[in-house]
Amino acid sequence: MSEPIRIMIVEDHHVVRQGLAALLSTIPEVEVVGQASDGIEAVDLFRSLQPDITLMDLQLPRLGGVAAIARIREEFPVARFIVLTTYDGDEDIYRALQAGAKAYLLKGMSIEELLEAIHVVHAGKARIPSPIAEKLAERVSGQELTARELRVLERIVAGRANKEIAADLNISETTVKSHINSLLSKLGVADRTHAATLAIQRGIVHLS
Repeated sequence: MSEPIRIMIVEDHHVVRQGLAALLSTIPEVEVVGQASDGIEAVDLFRSLQPDITLMDLQLPRLGGVAAIARIREEFPVARFIVLTTYDGDEDIYRALQAGAKAYLLKGMSIEELLEAIHVVHAGKARIPSPIAEKLAERVSGQELTARELRVLERIVAGRANKEIAADLNISETTVKSHINSLLSKLGVADRTHAATLAIQRGIVHLS
């Protein structure tokens, strides 16, 4: 018998985390060696446990999942991650994979899908389901927002007017309008309402 695959679970919802751990504990070829409820705890726990694979939620308190993956991989470049999330926005997918995740699964997946992903990632390969790969392709083919355009978009989502955005960012209203015209064009939408809706759907901006 080969050694079981050592798994760490990072999930802030207690019931989901415990349920996942209980489910995995019924499978002989894997062993849950640790659980964390936020990004900071995940980094510390990874350092002490160094599991084979980490199942990582994206929306975590204190330190988000993408940032936690990046921080762990700075110290442990060979660390392997499977992202489990309810978010399927292309920006979320892109950021997670850029940070070093090897698989991206939505929380509605079956135990068979999860187990397959664990084995694939443990073998050093990637596992991206087709619908998610399609969204990622859309993201990669799109135009990148600049850092300033992203900050303007965040404030549009928050419902702030041009004058307020200008004051927030210490720029003129004319410059704000220029940034808005540019980001509308890049996002392929006609107005700021659609821009806000699309930004949330795609995971470019998250409602806090």
